[in-house]
Amino acid sequence: MKILSIAIPSYNSQDYMRHCIESLLPGGEDVEILVVDDGSKDDTGRIADEYEEKYPGIVKAIHQENGGHGEAVNAGLRHATGYYYKVVDSDDWVDEESYGRILDFLREAVKEEEPLDMLISNYVYEKQGARHKKVIHYHGVLPEGRYFGWEGIGHFGASQNILMHSVIYRRELLVSCGFELPKHTFYVDNVFVYQPLPYVKKMYYLDVDFYRYFIGREDQSVNESVMMKRIDQQIRVNKLMVDVYESHEDKFSSRKLEKYMLHYLSTITLVTSVLLIKIDTDEAEAKRADVWNYIREHAPRAYRKMKHSTLGHFSSSKSRLSEKVTRGGYKIAQKWIGFN
Repeated sequence: MKILSIAIPSYNSQDYMRHCIESLLPGGEDVEILVVDDGSKDDTGRIADEYEEKYPGIVKAIHQENGGHGEAVNAGLRHATGYYYKVVDSDDWVDEESYGRILDFLREAVKEEEPLDMLISNYVYEKQGARHKKVIHYHGVLPEGRYFGWEGIGHFGASQNILMHSVIYRRELLVSCGFELPKHTFYVDNVFVYQPLPYVKKMYYLDVDFYRYFIGREDQSVNESVMMKRIDQQIRVNKLMVDVYESHEDKFSSRKLEKYMLHYLSTITLVTSVLLIKIDTDEAEAKRADVWNYIREHAPRAYRKMKHSTLGHFSSSKSRLSEKVTRGGYKIAQKWIGFN
C-alpha cells in the first residue's frame, strides 16, 4: 500500500500544473499522484497522460467530465489507494525538505496500533508580488512532538483555522464518515476540512512549512471580486457547514472540538456577510439576512453564541455602525492573513 495519495484537481491548468507535479515527484514509490483532469479544454489532460507514462506506478491520470473542484477531490478519493490522503491544487506546490519530513513521519505513523487520523503542518501564502511570505503556523495552539486529541488543543487565532492546505487525513476515515463534496461549487475546500473533524480522534502537528499556497492571480477563485460574483456558492458552502455543525450539535465528543468548529463557522460567516455588505444591493442584504436566519433555524446554539460575539453581532445586523465594524474586522483579517 502507498503511504500517501495526493490528488491534484486540475481544470485548464496547463500553464502551471507541471510545477505542482514536479514538486511531488520526490516522494517516490511511497506516494501516488492522482492528476484529476476535470473536463479541461486545454492541454491539461495531455500533460497528465505524459506524466503517467513517464512515471508509471507513481502518477495516475484521471479524466472526467467537468464537475468542479469538489468532484475532482471526490474522484481522487475514489481512486486513491494510499493510507493517507492529501489534496494539492494545481497552481500550488510543496516544499521538498518539508515533504521529506512529512513522509518520514507518516512511514512511522502507519505502524501505530491506534491510527493517526489527521496530520497538520504549516502552509505559506506565496502571494504574487509580495516580499514577505506569510506563514500560517500553529505554535502555542497545537502540542508539538506528541500525538494528541481535541482536549489537547489551545485557542485558535483569527488566521489559524486548519485549512485544506495544512491537513492530511487518513483515507479510511474519509471513506467511513461518508465524505463527499458537492459538484460545481467553489470554496468547498472549507467543507473538505470541516466535515470530517467530528470523526477525528488522534492528531499530530508537524512544524514544517510544507504547503505553498499561490495567491494573486486576478482570475483566482479567492480574489475578492471573483468571490463577489460567485457569492451564491460561498453562501452554499456556508450553509453546508451549518448543516455539519447541526448534525453534531448535541453530540460533540469534546467541548474544545465544538468551540473550534464554531470558530471556523464564525470565520466563514463573517466573510460571507462582508462580501454581501460590499455588494451593497437590496438582493444582497436579503441574502445576508437569509444566511443568519438559516443559522438560527438549523443550529440555534451556534446562532446564540455567534450573535453574542462582537463581530457576529455586527455582521448579522443592519445599520451603518454594523457595516463599519464588520468591514473593519474583515480588513484587519484580510491584512493579517494575506488573502484576496
